[in-house]
Amino acid sequence: MPKQVIVQPFLETVEIIDTPIPTPQDKDVVIKDWPHNSGDDIAGIVHSVGKDVYEFKPGDRVAGLHAFLTENGSFAEYSVSPDWTTFHLPHNVSFEEAATIPVSALTAALALYANMKLPAPYDSMEPAQSDEKKVPILIYGVTSAVGAFAAKYARLSGLSPIIGVAGRATGYAETLVDYVVDYRNGEDAIVAAVEDVLANEGLGSKVPYVFDAISENGSLETTLRIIEPNGGTVSTVLPPVLFARDKENFKYPPGVKSSTSACPFVHTTHKDFGYIWSRYLSRLLEDGRLKPHPYEVIPGGLDGVLTGLQKLRDGKASAVKYVYRIEETKTSPIAEVSSVQATGSQPSEGQTRQNTHPLRNFPFPLSATDE
Repeated sequence: MPKQVIVQPFLETVEIIDTPIPTPQDKDVVIKDWPHNSGDDIAGIVHSVGKDVYEFKPGDRVAGLHAFLTENGSFAEYSVSPDWTTFHLPHNVSFEEAATIPVSALTAALALYANMKLPAPYDSMEPAQSDEKKVPILIYGVTSAVGAFAAKYARLSGLSPIIGVAGRATGYAETLVDYVVDYRNGEDAIVAAVEDVLANEGLGSKVPYVFDAISENGSLETTLRIIEPNGGTVSTVLPPVLFARDKENFKYPPGVKSSTSACPFVHTTHKDFGYIWSRYLSRLLEDGRLKPHPYEVIPGGLDGVLTGLQKLRDGKASAVKYVYRIEETKTSPIAEVSSVQATGSQPSEGQTRQNTHPLRNFPFPLSATDE
């Protein structure tokens, strides 16, 4: 019987259970997973398809984005992805590389092209010339997977200069952007460094486009000081109403257009966008214009899922995606780490932990299966 991983609350245990191979609905693609990460990214071989699927067939090499908060996610031998967020893999892209792409690449595309309305690579294929007006962009968290894909897109779209805010992975950041600013120096230093870059480029003192790929721990407040107050555009991956330091009073100036770019939208309000960009990803990967994100394989297949999730929770990931090779699973029924403390101290006897994550009740659109 195929296996899947059920992640228990607070990342204390994961349970590996027997599960039947999913039966595809009309527009579903059932994928036999090879490596995958983060619970919604899938890379593997098509096992079966729904009756309305015409672009994929069993045996195809694909990657896909599982519909968030639905059954049959990617911590399993067989997973389900809607056909409009599934895409063919070029022969030059491995399954491990492909597993780093769907969530991050589609989130970054939503931010830059659906929400910020920047020119897509197919509308602006050449870098800006020296005699053309430069269009700068700042990406906060540029070495995160989402931030890195945003920087790669910005380069393809001819934006310049690209300013990236990063920390430990400065070396990787330097391969993505024109200027790197270290967030560890503090908010005032970040603002001063960005203003110096803009002044040296003859571009004033504020940035017209900001993509905040972190959106917490002070990044929102920092970018508020950097964005052009009259006509600037900013997009975040998390809603400021939940993640700003002063949630009730945080707001952008009236002249700033702001949005939250959440990947679940490609399964609900932005299905056409998800369809178009999923197919475009295949082309960009095939001709080498877009490169996957760096990755690290966590040993043990499904048995290693808990280890990877805990490393993410503890902030140990830096410019890397964690990938699991399903064939390494040893099918142990329970994987447990007794010393885990996900949210502070362990509860005393008789206490029950509560899910206090800020996104637990955030009103994202209905899932694909609820429409």
